[in-house]
Amino acid sequence: MQIIVQKFGGSSLQTKENRKFVKRHISEALIKNFKIIVVVSALGKSPDPYATDSLLKLIDYPATNASDRELDLLLSCGEIISAVVLSNELKQSGIKSIAFTGAQAGIRTNDNYSNAKIKYVSTSSLLHAFETHDVVIVAGFQGASEDEEVTTLGRGGSDTTAAALGAAIQAVRADIFTDVDGIMTADPKIVKQAQVLSKCTYTETSLLAYQGAKVIHPQAVEIAMQAKLPLHIRSTMEQSPGTLITSSSTSSTYEIKKRGPITGIAHLTEISQVKINRKDNPAYSLTSIFKAIAKAGISIDFINLTPNQIIFTLPNPALKRAYQLFTKLNIQAEVTERCAKVSVVGMGMSGVSGFAAKIITALAKKGIQILQAADSHTTIWVLIQEKDLQLAVNALHDAFHLQKRTSSPI
Repeated sequence: MQIIVQKFGGSSLQTKENRKFVKRHISEALIKNFKIIVVVSALGKSPDPYATDSLLKLIDYPATNASDRELDLLLSCGEIISAVVLSNELKQSGIKSIAFTGAQAGIRTNDNYSNAKIKYVSTSSLLHAFETHDVVIVAGFQGASEDEEVTTLGRGGSDTTAAALGAAIQAVRADIFTDVDGIMTADPKIVKQAQVLSKCTYTETSLLAYQGAKVIHPQAVEIAMQAKLPLHIRSTMEQSPGTLITSSSTSSTYEIKKRGPITGIAHLTEISQVKINRKDNPAYSLTSIFKAIAKAGISIDFINLTPNQIIFTLPNPALKRAYQLFTKLNIQAEVTERCAKVSVVGMGMSGVSGFAAKIITALAKKGIQILQAADSHTTIWVLIQEKDLQLAVNALHDAFHLQKRTSSPI
């Protein structure tokens, strides 16, 4: 028995018309004699009645009296509704289908409500279901703790569900269906000439995802990488080839020369930069400042340290807490709000000089100020003002000739 996983997001399932495309993909896989685990997100997006944000509005979130446990009970409903709706429509089409909650599918997590981590997957219920059904539809984004409490997996939870189920059941692959044609060289909403990447390694995909590419959650990529589960990012509505993600090296000298050393450009917005200088803070102490930030539960990123200065970024929702902390500790901080982090990702950069200079030159030609920069073997990051984001991403996309990519196989 060969099994594949298909994951469909909320926009793919939003309307009955959209679900016709979902059923087409399921039917095509059945014709090839696959058994299918279909992982579904909640139907649509707010203000659709069963979308996650719509469910939260029912309890006036975030000003709610619901406990974290009750919040997860509520949030799990959207995906369960979606699973039952799709299963019903498949049965109307003569397809043997059954709907499961995440718990019924064998997903066991820790008890960290709203951001639970999968501990293991028991596949016995799925395998038993395939004895009498061809399609098992699993509500994504959820599982159950060892105490049988309903838990949810946090942002990107349905992607994580798909990868975890595929890895546990040793699926042939997991198809992640979205509203775009695949992983692209940049966000197509910002760069009109962005191209689809026909192939990508797990590492490249994970780097792009962590730096803001929203096609797939990085945790799902990490699970797939550990299990060597191929991922295929595809469009629900179009019959495009999409992006195949595997462990196959795409960084050989021959292939880099053929496609170029840069994989793509990702970005993050709604962040702010914080500078803390020794000269402005007589009681300056790296240790005490970082301990205080950690104790306040503030997640920081893009950290640059010198003997006389700390620079880091934080997400805008944490800015209010940061200001309160600085006041409490009498820390004088220089804060630059409305920043964006732009990341140039490419396996071909490793061990090769000149990429930072090319990035700096491309941005300087457009008059874009770099507030902060850092690099690794495979990524170069720059922090800029958010108002310059579109101009910066397009400038870098052009500088590395990413618009000349084609969607044909590498």
